[in-house]
Amino acid sequence: MWRLTQGKPCLEAIGRPVAFYFGLDKQQVRTRVLELLKLTELPDYLIDRYPGSLSGGQKQRVCIARALAAKPDLIICDEATSALDPLVAEEVLKLLRNLQEQLGLSYLFITHDLSTVKRIAQQVAVMYQGNVVAQGPTAQVFSAPMHSYTEKLLTSVPEMRPSWLDEVLGQRQLNAMAGAS
Repeated sequence: MWRLTQGKPCLEAIGRPVAFYFGLDKQQVRTRVLELLKLTELPDYLIDRYPGSLSGGQKQRVCIARALAAKPDLIICDEATSALDPLVAEEVLKLLRNLQEQLGLSYLFITHDLSTVKRIAQQVAVMYQGNVVAQGPTAQVFSAPMHSYTEKLLTSVPEMRPSWLDEVLGQRQLNAMAGAS
């Protein structure tokens, strides 16, 4: 998450790149910032708020609005959800997907969270010691890892099977029945 300047309200954090890239006057900047707040699903009243009064999810959305201010084709998202709780992280990912469809954006998503990669990436590149060791469609790279590091990454992520508790209880019952005989 880009560090928002504590002494500046959202209007200035988002408005500064708007003014820089498009040379707009104060009223035009304010209008554009309100559009960006709406685009990132933030209420208008946050325009005059300071970062210290925002939640983590709101701060991240302000950062996204700031990134959108220059009307880019590509946004680099470096650990965009790492500081967020899982529910807020999912909301941010949903917003990013919606913005991608709506604005035709591309993302370079840098993360250590493979579950995030699986949910958002169409293409993936795995880096090890500064080198790309695997790349291609996400499903292909994850289903048939060609490099040992990719395999280690995938096996290091615990997967919760919804049926695990039933399996444990079933095994206990079998053990109890075997012990009773």
